[in-house]
This record gives sequence, structure tokens and C-alpha cells, in this order.
Amino acid sequence: MRRTRTLAGIGIAATALLALTACNSGSPSTPGGTDGGDAGEDSTWFEVATDVQLEGSPTFDNIKDRDQVVIGVKEDQPGLGYLDVTTGERTGFDVDIARWIAASLGYDEDKIEFKPIASANREQAIVNGDIDYYVGTYSITDKRKEQIAFAGPYFITGQGLLVAADDDTIKSEDDLNADTTVCSATGSTPIQNIRENYPDVPTKEFDLYSACVEALLSGEVQAVTTDQAILIGYAAQDPDNLKVVGEPFTEERYGVGLAKDDAALQEFINTMFTDGGDVWQAIFDKNLGSSGIEVSQPAVD
Repeated sequence: MRRTRTLAGIGIAATALLALTACNSGSPSTPGGTDGGDAGEDSTWFEVATDVQLEGSPTFDNIKDRDQVVIGVKEDQPGLGYLDVTTGERTGFDVDIARWIAASLGYDEDKIEFKPIASANREQAIVNGDIDYYVGTYSITDKRKEQIAFAGPYFITGQGLLVAADDDTIKSEDDLNADTTVCSATGSTPIQNIRENYPDVPTKEFDLYSACVEALLSGEVQAVTTDQAILIGYAAQDPDNLKVVGEPFTEERYGVGLAKDDAALQEFINTMFTDGGDVWQAIFDKNLGSSGIEVSQPAVD
């Protein structure tokens, strides 16, 4: 069953996290506050499980042998997977999902190596064993399943629209017209989708989504489009000036990328997601809750 909740901002996240810090079960689905701090500090805010047994998982065997978890991530998406080059702090929904998995396997922050992997290289990195798993807006597709396995989905999104917070003229893709310039990354699927399905709508492209957001804030464009999850990150970062509107008008199912032969780890993570709805919600609220949109935690496949 899917759980739909209305997000009310960071206040909910703080309350949820305070409640979670009172937990101390050590189970894969229950985080605790090892030091009361936020994720990204030296000690993760998840309760680190002990005496974890995972028979039949070659990935877990490798993790135990090296006494370290190597996780593929992104580091240029605010609210999802972001690295502050000044402080060295990693933050975001995907990064905390990755931390939650590591803690459930028995590994704290000081036993995690985060490795940025370009989108085009993700499958090969998993196949080669360069990483133990990948968490970073990684859409589950049949083509990718030919090479790797996925746990999840842990998030379902799709192409969405980001507009100025005070713009009441664009409420969904149906409101796009010849007077609404839409921006996205150069050559991206979202911008191609706009051109093919909304031929009268002017478009603009930049190499980075952040440049599109700057153009939106300056009034150069009226909307930015890409996966709604990415747009939620920008809205959560600047809720006074940005908002996500409408419903996704495509579907992307984000999963955790794993070695194809590791059914044991896949089942472990899927069970963690299934049993950990409150944890999932706390992670979402902490990172993306201030966007104010409604989301559903999806049932795993």
C-alpha cells in the first residue's frame, strides 16, 4: 500500500527526527540518534545495526572483507545528492537513503566511501565492482536490468515544472504557451519532450540546471523542466522564490543499483524500504519537505 502524506515543511522533519532519536532497536528499518546530529556529520543519525547476517550476498561479503561500504552517488543536485566543496559535507535525499542502507548493514559514516559516478558510467561501475551500490536519481529500466539489478523503487517521479513562487499563471504543463519560455539542460529528454509535444512553447537550454534556475529567478524564462524530484530540491532550497506545480507528466522510478547476481542484498534493501515508512518520510521531510508538495512512498517491486 502506498502512503500519501501532505508535507508541511522542515518542522515536521524536526519532530520526526526527535522521535526517531528515541528509538534504539538496531533494526534495518529503525534509525536512531547516535549523537543527535544531522546526517552528514561524523556520526550518522541512523542507528547502526549490529551483528548483521546476510547469507548469499557477494556484495556484503566484499563489504565485510574491506570493512567499508563504497557507494556511488551524485553530487550536483541540491536536496538529492549534493557536495558542498567548501565544507566537504554531503547532503540530500538520495545521500541519506544511501546512509540508511549502510547503517542497516552495520556501517556508520566513518565506514562509508562516497564515489561520484557519472550517469553514463553507472552500470559499468556496478558490473566492475567499483561500488557496492548506487543511489542517485537512477531510473529503473528494462535495458539497465540486462546488466544490473535494482532494489526499490524508493521514489517515483517524472517530468515536472518549476516556476516562480508568485506565478499563478502556470499551474501545469497545460498552461504552457507561446508566452512561456521553458528551460532545461542542453540535449536532455525533458527539453525534447517539450519541443515534440508543445511545439508552440519557446525553449531555452543551458549546460546546467542551475543556470536554468538562475534564468527563472531573473525572469528570462518562465519555467524549468526536468525530473520533478530534482525540481523539488531547488524549490526546497529557495521556497520563498520557487515552487513546483502540477503533477509529473512522465514517470521515472528511482531504484538502488546493485550487482545483478545479488538477490540477497536486493531483498534486504526492499524489506528495509517496506518496513521503514516512517524513516523514509523523515528523510524526505529533512531534505525536501520545505517544497510543500504531496508525495507517495512507493511499494517496492
